[in-house]
Amino acid sequence: MIGRSQGPRQVEVWQNSSIVENFFSRFNVPLTIVSTTQDSTQCIDFATGTPLNGYLGNQGNITTAIQAYVAQLPRYPFLDAGFDLPDPVPTDLLMPIGDFVAKYNLSAAMPVLIGYSSGLGSLTNYFTLYFMKLVGRSVIQAIQTGFYTTARRDNSEIYRNAQANLLATDSLLLNSQVVSTDRDDNDGLVQLVVSTPSGHKVINAKKILFAIPPTLANLLNFDINPQECSLFEQFSTTGYYSGLLRNINIPANVAFTINRGVNTTYHIPTLPSIYLSATSTIPGLQHIFYGSDTILPDDQVREDIITTMQRLFPNATALPEFAVLATHSPFMFTVSSSAIEAGFYRNLSKLQGYRHMYYSGAAFQTQDSSLIWQYTEALLPDVVA
Repeated sequence: MIGRSQGPRQVEVWQNSSIVENFFSRFNVPLTIVSTTQDSTQCIDFATGTPLNGYLGNQGNITTAIQAYVAQLPRYPFLDAGFDLPDPVPTDLLMPIGDFVAKYNLSAAMPVLIGYSSGLGSLTNYFTLYFMKLVGRSVIQAIQTGFYTTARRDNSEIYRNAQANLLATDSLLLNSQVVSTDRDDNDGLVQLVVSTPSGHKVINAKKILFAIPPTLANLLNFDINPQECSLFEQFSTTGYYSGLLRNINIPANVAFTINRGVNTTYHIPTLPSIYLSATSTIPGLQHIFYGSDTILPDDQVREDIITTMQRLFPNATALPEFAVLATHSPFMFTVSSSAIEAGFYRNLSKLQGYRHMYYSGAAFQTQDSSLIWQYTEALLPDVVA
């Protein structure tokens, strides 16, 4: 495995599933259940500072609407397994999510559901397919029963322990980069030249599992041909960022400050902007989540977050400053409805095993660690065969 040392992690909760339990158990990381309570939450239009009092509305109406949304999910049992879509693709899945919500009278559910679609970008621009992938059956179940989080409140522990396991088997090259690949069929092997801190290494492998974002820049040194390039270049991607911010004058009794537009459809926030601010487990630090329809420079994101928080919460004793800002971009990978109808995902699936290369990650599943692990586990028998 080729990779870089672990940095800040945005993943904090996981679905309540056996694959999550088994993975954490394997690396001796205890789990606990955390609820999705809406206590101590304030909703504000971050663009204007206007509060949305009563935004969460009648809980009975919300529950009924969520049940109506849940009733739609069994129509598409294939969504949790990747993008193995039927032909033709169901019309509802290619409908803008706003139209789908109106068609099935689901608007009362949106105050809850859109909270789990962060990173998708401006919601009304996207199809039901991508929304249901991100807010699917396993997420709804976890909303009802609670999500898993680490009992020791250390979300990097699982990655550190997995890294230590790989290092112990001499199977990991850290701070390394593939500089060239020959995927022509040379006695059933592919050859990779890797730049490492100790110099260049040549790796001969039967197969490659590519598990980082499949951008053309990331694929540049993996010997992709025009057929492969013609698929990957169709992706559009969103930007998603998280950080820890000091010196924010948020009332001590407020755990979550959520950005909701006063005059937007379903009160979704206007992007680029902060999605929400949450009290972190570290005293004095606010956890900030920020999204955009395109990837933005970190400096621009940092400046916008600080300016927004100063405007919304003035009179802090010191200027807001970042303890850390991490980019999770590119985040969502999407293509046009016409591309989906023309068989984009069928053709993408055909790349599994093509010229000794296999793929996993959000572009082939969705931005959900639990489901990506599930997808990868299903793929591994072909990879190791």
